[in-house]
Amino acid sequence: MSRDPFEFVEDAPLLVVPRMLDGLRAWRDGPKLADLPGPNPSPERERLAAELDRLGERLLAGIAAHPTKFWVLKQFQRSLEAVQEEDTEAREHVGTELERVMDIVGIDDDDGVVTYYLGTT
Repeated sequence: MSRDPFEFVEDAPLLVVPRMLDGLRAWRDGPKLADLPGPNPSPERERLAAELDRLGERLLAGIAAHPTKFWVLKQFQRSLEAVQEEDTEAREHVGTELERVMDIVGIDDDDGVVTYYLGTT
């Protein structure tokens, strides 16, 4: 049985302020995965961006009621599981998008959760 990726997550409170919510809205509504390479990455980009948009919706719907690092990473988990079978390059770009979200909400370290699911460093 594999380890629980949340076993070593050090929870921390997050300060939910209008600027954070505005940042999350801008990220959700903005372009994602713009640097995803390939001869025709549009279908892949659309599929991955749709998953990231769903993450943005979940975060905006619940972060004020659950302002913690652990809760945000659990929301990441759903999207991470959904993209686990994508190719390495796509997973790396999803990881980059998740780093953008972490910057917006004020999470400095994912404690290995993203690497656990995406297998990227």
